[in-house]
Amino acid sequence: MGIGIPQRPPPLRPPGTAKGPKFAALQLGARALQSAAPLRGFDAYLVGFHPAKDSPDMQMEAHHYCKVVDDDLIQCVLFDGNTSEANLIGIEYIVSESLFDTLPEEERGYWHPHNYEILSGQLIAPGLPAFAEQQLMAELMNSYGKTWHTWHTGRHDKGGGHPLPLGDPMLMWSFNRDGESDPDLASDRARVLGLDPDATRERRQQLLDRAHPQRGVDALASEFSGTTPIPGVREAAPGHDHEEAPDASAAPRPDRDG
Repeated sequence: MGIGIPQRPPPLRPPGTAKGPKFAALQLGARALQSAAPLRGFDAYLVGFHPAKDSPDMQMEAHHYCKVVDDDLIQCVLFDGNTSEANLIGIEYIVSESLFDTLPEEERGYWHPHNYEILSGQLIAPGLPAFAEQQLMAELMNSYGKTWHTWHTGRHDKGGGHPLPLGDPMLMWSFNRDGESDPDLASDRARVLGLDPDATRERRQQLLDRAHPQRGVDALASEFSGTTPIPGVREAAPGHDHEEAPDASAAPRPDRDG
């Protein structure tokens, strides 16, 4: 964990006896004789929120430790906190807009859009100076993520997790309108990590001119009511890939729920 980043312990500790000598020899041998080369480079740290696509009321905070493969692909390992006790809860692959456009149509339904997460300030990079975080978010604009959670450990503010990984992996999605995510998620994170969400959101508006319409923005719209679209986040027209960015000064369209 980086210097100055507040600790965010996981919401639960799995059952089992305390760590003892059982695997001590294995760990010592691994450190001395084995290589962890595939794990090197997973050092970019992002924190966001995920709802389950098939059950969007299941919402949680996800800590991403990411490795930049190249300019079009990032691989992330997901945890439920940022301390040494954090539980491994899933994976996320992030692709650029241009790489997403090469995917077959039947594959695209697995990939969620990122522009709302960025422009709303939900996605953050703790520990980075504001200017560096802003540059990172500019590069992530119009990207997509394919995310699977294998363990629902619950929420930091309300608990409700499973003590062990249970059931099938869950395809996760992104929030795409104000009012879709439980506000307690953001307020609890902001309190513990010392964030200023309003200032972050205001700063992100400088990225509006980069925003393209994206696939999947409306995927969960019918699951929520009383939500509000924001400028720069709208569904791409069917059959279209790259489109021109919308006018950032345009008023948001009315929500389908009124």
